[in-house]
Amino acid sequence: MSTPHQISAVTILLFLLVMAVSVGAFFASTESLHNSQAFSATISDKQNTDVPAENLKKKAYPQQTPHSGRHFRPSHPAYQSTWLRRILYKKKRKRFLEGWYYRVTLTEHNVSFAFIVSIEDPGTQSDLRLACIQVVGPNDGYLVQGSRDDTKFWAWKEKQALGYIFDYHQAISMENDKITTAMSPSEWRERVKSGFQILPNQIQGRVEGHDARFGSVIENRGQPGNCTFDMVLEPLVGWGGTENYQQKSTAGWLASFAVFEPHWQVTLADARATGTITWYNQTYEFTNEPFYAEKNWGAAMPTKWYWTQCNSFHGYQQLSVTAGGGIRKIPFGKEEALGMVSVHYNGQFYEAVPWTGEMEWEVEKWGKWKLTGRCTTGSETPFEVEYISTCKIEKWTTIMAPTVDEGMIPFASDSFEADATLSLWSLTWDEKIKQYVRCNPPIINQA
Repeated sequence: MSTPHQISAVTILLFLLVMAVSVGAFFASTESLHNSQAFSATISDKQNTDVPAENLKKKAYPQQTPHSGRHFRPSHPAYQSTWLRRILYKKKRKRFLEGWYYRVTLTEHNVSFAFIVSIEDPGTQSDLRLACIQVVGPNDGYLVQGSRDDTKFWAWKEKQALGYIFDYHQAISMENDKITTAMSPSEWRERVKSGFQILPNQIQGRVEGHDARFGSVIENRGQPGNCTFDMVLEPLVGWGGTENYQQKSTAGWLASFAVFEPHWQVTLADARATGTITWYNQTYEFTNEPFYAEKNWGAAMPTKWYWTQCNSFHGYQQLSVTAGGGIRKIPFGKEEALGMVSVHYNGQFYEAVPWTGEMEWEVEKWGKWKLTGRCTTGSETPFEVEYISTCKIEKWTTIMAPTVDEGMIPFASDSFEADATLSLWSLTWDEKIKQYVRCNPPIINQA
């Protein structure tokens, strides 16, 4: 069970922060990348080797999940399109966006940081188009930096790599700045004054932003601040077990189609991060700390959404739980309520979702989230999981979230300060009562 000094291990969002649409997939084969300055990231800068472009035939690492790559079509000049695709895309008026969420928990410092990247309506004339990064830090700290110029946002097609440069150092000027996509981590540090770069095994950023909770993303009305982060990632699990590294779509196979939106994919349910974060001139150095990553995309916004995650339980080397649910739109103008809770534990994956068993949830407006799932089909070993997150009513902060009509505005509630309790049981069939019952002792007993 997490204790008060562990509260930074859990993040709770009342509204799913980042969503996007899977447009452009139909014409994906007509797109190419022309940039001679693309690099692959590895654990050490010394191991980095230049490559002309993303290697589409090879995973970044065995734990790479489906949907790790982008779902939007970049308007970045490094990406070419056929004339037919440009005409058809220009005519598109449907609202869409895509986003990525990264969190690192610094257990030695008892703090957490979340980095939230999003792109809205790229390549269109929409007044809501936006490239943005948000940082949530200790003591309800918050920063955001954004731009209406979406042409600087690049992203890889099959692997999770993306970036945006708000500003270069004045002393550095290169003719091909406008078409620069991925750089080696060392070159990025040298050239970039503000921006971010996400590579499969490393994330970097320099944010020169402001607290936009009482203003807008673009207008610097809030208190100014800065954050620099630079860390190397060691993936442990994506979304699925480690045996044969068979990774799954978090939302099932239908996530490949624009049927149920928004879509959701956990890309790293558990990883370890090593690096530094400087937050308002205070520098944190860390080694092998818990790291989590996910992404979302979809044209429809959920009317309600809740989410909670923890991957730093005392006494467990590899234990991660992700739970969430809400109300989402489905075809024919209807909506459905759903919930899920899934556990990665020592290489085993326990996925409790509505299509493999039974789900129950008790969710208050704020302060308590309880989810119980029983998986009785689609798993070699039936199981039951119970996950409870609680936090004080007053412990939350408002951050930006995308909306249909107003774009990115202060709309979501977030907190790192919560207690989490997780229990997991195997189930066996009781012939007398004709139903599944719990096996004791539990696999996990109130972690």
